[in-house]
Amino acid sequence: MWLKLKPAVPRHWLFVLSGLMWSGVGIALCHLAYGWLKPIAHQWAMALGLLGCGAALIVYRFGFSKIARKNIRRISLMAERCCVFAFQEWKGYLIIGIMVPLGIGLRHSSLPKHYLAVIYTTIGGALLLSSLHYYVYLLREFALDKQRPSD
Repeated sequence: MWLKLKPAVPRHWLFVLSGLMWSGVGIALCHLAYGWLKPIAHQWAMALGLLGCGAALIVYRFGFSKIARKNIRRISLMAERCCVFAFQEWKGYLIIGIMVPLGIGLRHSSLPKHYLAVIYTTIGGALLLSSLHYYVYLLREFALDKQRPSD
């Protein structure tokens, strides 16, 4: 009975959803950071923005890219049709449930927004860069499908 309620989709949609989710959140965080840096002195904003971008590269390289690749491996081992919500591990939903209120709390804290912009640029940039793994994987899969002879 419960299987009838499970919203199953072709597996490739999980890669699309993962990429869009990581990109969307990354862009949203970077957009907030930009808005916080815009009103301060140009040199100071550039320095903080570059600090956030540099930190984003480090977090991407040593953290989020590994998570994205692990997630791609997990999804690629699933059945051809699977639950639409499987694009994220259940543990990931728990982490999201913690990170969203934490982000809201930081935004409403007394911390100066231009310092928060560094954190938001770091996380947002790392998410955005890591989302590219999903798109590259999809492009490779579609290219392989075109090369395979059809029955």
